Amino acid sequence: MRAFLSIILAILILIILLFLSGTFYTVPQTQQVVITQFGKPIGNPIIEPGLHFKTPFVQKAHYFDKRLLEWDGAPTQIPTKDKKYIWLDTTARWKIVDPLLFLQTVYNELGAASKLGDILNSATRDSITNHPLVEAVRNSNRIIKNSKTKKALSNKKNIISNALDPIQVGRAEMEKLILEETEKLAPEYGIQVVDVRIKRLNYISAVREKVYDRMIAERKRAAEMERSEGQGKKAVIDGKREKELKLIESNAYRKAEVIMGKADAQATKIYTKAYSLNPEYYSFKKTVETYRKTFDDKTTLILSTDNDYLKILTKPDYSN
Repeated sequence: MRAFLSIILAILILIILLFLSGTFYTVPQTQQVVITQFGKPIGNPIIEPGLHFKTPFVQKAHYFDKRLLEWDGAPTQIPTKDKKYIWLDTTARWKIVDPLLFLQTVYNELGAASKLGDILNSATRDSITNHPLVEAVRNSNRIIKNSKTKKALSNKKNIISNALDPIQVGRAEMEKLILEETEKLAPEYGIQVVDVRIKRLNYISAVREKVYDRMIAERKRAAEMERSEGQGKKAVIDGKREKELKLIESNAYRKAEVIMGKADAQATKIYTKAYSLNPEYYSFKKTVETYRKTFDDKTTLILSTDNDYLKILTKPDYSN
């Protein structure tokens, strides 16, 4: 009899435990809960963390994450406005802002990912097909940002049409357009899309070589314009340097001539004063200098003995 009572007591305790386990449920800090009764939602979503109660076996707690969730799409081939096909890989971050509507429309995260894929792929395709390839590739006009370069480009329409096409929107702005488009449809499913990014952009083989050639042409043309501008500045600097150099040399030559003229005048004055003191010595000195310049070991002169050129040699005493 005691064994039977023990079994009954154990069964009762188990039933009570099962009842209590179905009555209490915990909402974590990162979760939110929607209670359904026989499959239909009842009450408002529970977003406050803590211990809560529900009717066991009748009501069910559905947990949904409150944190940012990740969505990664599969690469999709999309044509641009200028008829170039590219492979585009996008990613997004989203969160559940209305768990009740979320449960009623997509039920779980798997269903939400499918819906998000449809919305984001549609918005991305619309954005890409409405813009040329360069808008998705580049994010700024950094290459042609310099005002002087812009002025040069305005005079070279062939460059603008070929290599350095200025973008009007850019990649970052296109991502904003995709986000704005998804924000119109995502709230219908209790979802808020927080951010959309173009994770990777690749070209089909037919386009890739053209893109590489275009990128090379852009850099070469930009480099040529920079070199041309540098050569122009170099020519101006060289011209200014040559002008200043000639001016300096001219002034230096003029000053040197003035100094040399004054020196020659002073020297002439000194020589005249010195030679006037002893003219005979001056004549003797000049004659000796003439001999020194005229004769060497290979010189032969035939002169008469009464020649004035030999007067010192024939008359050593020059005092007369």
